[in-house]
Amino acid sequence: MTTTNFNESAKKIADLVAQHPEDLLLQVCQFLKQNVYHYDWVGFYILDPEKNELVLGPFAGKPTPHTHIAVGKGICGQVAKSGKPMVVQDVTQVENYISCGLEVLSEIVVPVLKDGKLVAELDIDSHSPAPFTSEDTEFLTKICDLLAFCF
Repeated sequence: MTTTNFNESAKKIADLVAQHPEDLLLQVCQFLKQNVYHYDWVGFYILDPEKNELVLGPFAGKPTPHTHIAVGKGICGQVAKSGKPMVVQDVTQVENYISCGLEVLSEIVVPVLKDGKLVAELDIDSHSPAPFTSEDTEFLTKICDLLAFCF
């Protein structure tokens, strides 16, 4: 996907946010999965600070058994701990990777920050080898910033 398409997609998502649909997060997941060729599973994990874990929220893609992830565990848990985006071009190279399926080759996770604190994260799995660029990170960070009010 080119920068132009990321810009167009960001605008479409901003328009969707402005409409405030009840299922906004699900619609964003579906939009991203359908419109970015290398986004094969898109979902939000929401931080439960009392239990120090992430809880699966709206998603688009195959169901996952990973509905609760401890902070620090796997890629999602590492992002929850650091509060910084993480791109993994080859999931087999991550020691504590939590596998969602053999077809997943790479993953990007971007935190959703509200008032400077992590409240959720956007997790994207790809069946493509090493597809993520800095454009993905920038684009998804914009989307997470737009959606922070939802949490």
